[in-house]
Amino acid sequence: MSAISFDPASGVWLLSTARTSYALWIDPTGAPCHLAWGPPLTLAAAGRLVLPAGEVSSFEGRSPAGEELPVDGGARYGVPSLRVRFADGTRAFEWAHLGHRIGEPAPGTKELALEFRDRHYPLAVALHYRVHDDTDVVERWTVLRNTGRQPMAVLRADSAAWTLPPRDHYRISHVTGQWSAEGLLHREPVPHGETVLTSRRGITSHHANPWLMLDAGDCGEDRGEVWSAALAWSGSWHLTVQRTPDGRTSCTGGAGHDGTELPLGPGQEYATPRFAGLYTDRGFSAASRAWHAYVRSHVLPHPDEMRPVLFNSWEATGFEVDEAGQKALAVRAAQLGVELYVVDDGWFRGRRDDSAGLGDWTPGTERFPRGLVPLVGEVHRLGMRFGLWVEPEMVNPDSDLYRAHPDWVLHFPHRTRTELRNQLVLNFARDDVAEWAYGWLTRLVADNGIDFLKWDMNRAFSEAGWPAREDGQDLLWTRYVHHLYDVIDRLRADHPGLRIETCSGGGGRVDLGILSRTDQAWPSDNTDAADRVSIQHGFSQIYPAQVMAAWVTDVPNQLTGRSVPLRYRFHVAMAGVLAVGGDLARWTPEELSEGAELVAQYKTVRHIVQHGVQHRLRGPVDDGPTAVQYTTADRREVLVLVWQRAPRHGTPRPALRLAGLDPTACYRDVTTGAVHHACVLTGYGIAPELPTGDWSSTSLHLIRVDDMTTEGTGSH
Repeated sequence: MSAISFDPASGVWLLSTARTSYALWIDPTGAPCHLAWGPPLTLAAAGRLVLPAGEVSSFEGRSPAGEELPVDGGARYGVPSLRVRFADGTRAFEWAHLGHRIGEPAPGTKELALEFRDRHYPLAVALHYRVHDDTDVVERWTVLRNTGRQPMAVLRADSAAWTLPPRDHYRISHVTGQWSAEGLLHREPVPHGETVLTSRRGITSHHANPWLMLDAGDCGEDRGEVWSAALAWSGSWHLTVQRTPDGRTSCTGGAGHDGTELPLGPGQEYATPRFAGLYTDRGFSAASRAWHAYVRSHVLPHPDEMRPVLFNSWEATGFEVDEAGQKALAVRAAQLGVELYVVDDGWFRGRRDDSAGLGDWTPGTERFPRGLVPLVGEVHRLGMRFGLWVEPEMVNPDSDLYRAHPDWVLHFPHRTRTELRNQLVLNFARDDVAEWAYGWLTRLVADNGIDFLKWDMNRAFSEAGWPAREDGQDLLWTRYVHHLYDVIDRLRADHPGLRIETCSGGGGRVDLGILSRTDQAWPSDNTDAADRVSIQHGFSQIYPAQVMAAWVTDVPNQLTGRSVPLRYRFHVAMAGVLAVGGDLARWTPEELSEGAELVAQYKTVRHIVQHGVQHRLRGPVDDGPTAVQYTTADRREVLVLVWQRAPRHGTPRPALRLAGLDPTACYRDVTTGAVHHACVLTGYGIAPELPTGDWSSTSLHLIRVDDMTTEGTGSH
């Protein structure tokens, strides 16, 4: 059970989850300060952490770590989480505590709000904390309100700052990458000074993701303390980690990036996105599982649904999309066992290549002379749902929309409008642009019976200006994202059965903010199964398999030229939400038969993958096998997926020690019938039989056997 308690005598607040505690207090200067984040504490024990202020060197000022929201003001020289410029030019902020509120906004949820104001200027600041009964995640956010009659500028407003206990050798875990190579995991020592992870692109970005894990340098997958945090924001963002000379480490993070500011007019309020934090003493894998459970319970709109097997037309047809061709592909997709048929780019007016048509969202009459309804009807008749690719935030200069509204794009006067991918970014911060997008989207879905949208966003911001407003170039960064969220929220309210996949040139917009209003994510435009093993490994650090779309496409792969067996491609894609993206018209009868068999196999185990508990048994660290395990919550069923790149002769084959099984049970291999003791599987391991040669893979499906003897069954 979660709880929030306060001790008036010590002035300490204690937030308790099932396995952790978080404690804070207000120091004699009025600043909210951190006390503890880690193993469980009593309120009395937390009070003992309040120590008399020690002597501070006149050369140092306040420690850069230790405050709940470090401000720009006084003798502070670390990274400020809050920087404000008041109407008279003053920037320093001074805390004045007003009180606190403890409430229960929903059953099983507790919330603390600490209320402050500046000692002189009309700015109110509220620090919010929320805990739930079913997770150790602590949610934090900050609310700023201008209570005066003059405008002010918010130069930086982070959601929260997290302080860790002193340790000698902190490491940081995070992902980096680029288009088609997203989510590559890095684990490295935290240097002294400041480490900044950021996106200045207006989107989450392919190059980094707004989460991190910190450990004391001795943590593994299944042991050790991990402190982690993830930001729920889909625009520009920053996370700054500080390691101080006195051995402290902290992290502050929020929306925005350097060089921008947020205008806050009289009476206006700004609520930062949520910045969630998690502590565990059971290793990286336990941290990931806790994040997966949190995403299911407190982020996703429909966590209990099974994601359907999907076919996407892009790699089969490119821009050559027409009614007859799509109907023919749909027949083959249905025979393969596909449940959701998605038409990708190329279906709308003027779209022959990527140089024209974006913004003119009506079906091309030469390709669909009767509109989309006949194709949608045929897909539904075949027993599949129908999905469509859209890119509502983009426009080609060669489009009727741009010719009518050239002022609708991000731009500056007297500056080149930089085109990437022959397109410009529509200014979703504008009310009229957001209303236009909502209007055609809701009509498109309603008029055609659309079940699913692949919502793409293929380029970063440039010339991020809004000349019609004096404060536009600063205001647009946050308003853009809020309007994006609002359009999606309104669209889903209009069409409760609609499901949405978030995509941004692959994995450029994957975060807790967009996942709170979509159903799955496209991790990368790179569909090479060999590359996907590493991409999916990084993705799994925070995000569950239930939201990870994974395609089986043709070989040689369009990006890498690599050829790997069809079974290997399927086994890699089975680790998430299975989809097919190849040109089925060119598949041989043998490939179609094998593909149908593997789709059917996935359907028998997808409840384990999508709703189960994940263990990373062996990461993509060497030439040896990579293995991932999924287990149902009741520990009745287990699925292990194993991929081997190119084994070297004489290299020992490692036994995979399974995890999370019922220790007193036995498990039967569904394929061979062999029965295994759980204590052997977890204590000593199993070496799955892999085919010989390069790019071999296998799956192991185990079901618990109750009340039976294993004598003579070949148990090992």
